[in-house]
Amino acid sequence: MLFLTQSAAVYGIDALLVDIEVNLQPVKGEADTSSPVLIVGLPDTAIRESRERIRAAITNSSYFFPFHKTTINLAPADVRKEGASFDLPIALGILGANGDLGNTGALENTLSVGELSLDGRVRPVRGALSIALRCRENGIKSLILPEENATEAAVVQELDVFPVRDLRQAAEIAQALQSGRETPVSPLKLELAAIKTRENKYRVDFSEVRGQGSAKRALEIASAGGHNILMIGSPGSGKTMLAKRLPTILPPLEFEEALEITKIHSVAGLTGKTGLVTERPFKNPHHTVSQAGLIGGGSIPKPGEVSLAHLGVLFLDELPEFDRSTLEVLRQPIEDKEVTISRAATSLTFPSNFMLVASMNPCPCGYYGSSRECKCSPPVIQRYVGKISGPLMDRIDIHIDVPAVNFKELRGKGVPLGESSETIRARVITAREIQLQRLSCQNVYSNSAMSPALIRKFCALDSESENLLERAMLKQGLSARAHDRILKVSRTIADLEASENIQPQHISEAINYRSLDRNYWT
Repeated sequence: MLFLTQSAAVYGIDALLVDIEVNLQPVKGEADTSSPVLIVGLPDTAIRESRERIRAAITNSSYFFPFHKTTINLAPADVRKEGASFDLPIALGILGANGDLGNTGALENTLSVGELSLDGRVRPVRGALSIALRCRENGIKSLILPEENATEAAVVQELDVFPVRDLRQAAEIAQALQSGRETPVSPLKLELAAIKTRENKYRVDFSEVRGQGSAKRALEIASAGGHNILMIGSPGSGKTMLAKRLPTILPPLEFEEALEITKIHSVAGLTGKTGLVTERPFKNPHHTVSQAGLIGGGSIPKPGEVSLAHLGVLFLDELPEFDRSTLEVLRQPIEDKEVTISRAATSLTFPSNFMLVASMNPCPCGYYGSSRECKCSPPVIQRYVGKISGPLMDRIDIHIDVPAVNFKELRGKGVPLGESSETIRARVITAREIQLQRLSCQNVYSNSAMSPALIRKFCALDSESENLLERAMLKQGLSARAHDRILKVSRTIADLEASENIQPQHISEAINYRSLDRNYWT
């Protein structure tokens, strides 16, 4: 008997439908409890090993494993299938072919995924949201999947999501769906309005940072325009503290943005029972991270830190300590907002639209230019700072000095508390709304993403600003890319002040955020 079920495989952050055909053929002679099971359709080792898991799960769920030659085909047959998520649909296909799900010959309009334990329990899988979205796109009405993945998949509307604990429960649901009866488990439904209006809650706040007014101002500008920023200062000046509070002043996620982030985290297996990701990511990889860990990779390409930080913050602490070749691979993701990983079998593209926030000491000992004595010679300082290439530095819009905090500011005596994250975020949101009104028709949503054509269109300068920028370019030896970055930052400063045109003071402040080029890299 032939029985058909459906499942899905995740490639990159998208899912591909897979038809599973199970055929039972009687064996000649006496029945053999070790009857052969053959899986075809380019299965990997995990799928080939599923034969014994499925046999044990079916037996331990009080069903009979058929005494037949069992042939299982995963179509399309020319695409390699990977992972253990096919256990549940294959088991349902075997039960269907054995007559345990009725006599329909196919499990119609229903897709299932899940890894099976030997006792029949269903284990969670990766990429549940991508699979649910593919179901909706292809008109599939029902999705059977593990309980741990149900909240994540139930975000997708117009799809009945059935969470299951074990194979028996999945079989009962499948049988009810085929016969049109009421299912023993109701589909999970989420109230999306509650998700959309959920406020981000953070345990940290900008008001906790003493002093550092100029650094806070630079971070506000970076958040308002989506600009990359580098903080340079001696140890203990507060660089890491400031960076960790940056997500608290970024605009809250829109629902579609949350879906996009959740798809990436789901593929990486980082969502669990939390369901939809409602806060902007903050990724802080150690400086020993490899290229594959940073941009993604592996024999089966998986998203790296730059993709996990999509629509959030990628914080690289102690930037010169990273391997130079590892840092250089950041050039393409920063410019293109996506990263492509090519392997012999496939080429996958992951989104990587992140804010790069980096910090570093001014020298190996960390005290160059501070009140403490620096023991580093000029050649040592040059070698240390030279670990960061000019092309990478050009891609960072804002360079800001973070000096040590003095005693009075640190103790807070007679010094008012700084602004809260909520207050700063309100200004950032207002500036982002101005940018959306100006740029949304161009498919651009922040000043940092403006193309050269858009810069010429929306960053017009008066004669005074033009002369100011020209003098800075000549004096500091800035590149054409740095010229564009200055204009983008000045446009953001103008937006924060609700100014229609860029004024000389906006250009002057933006130039000051490139002054470290002159101090260190010329």
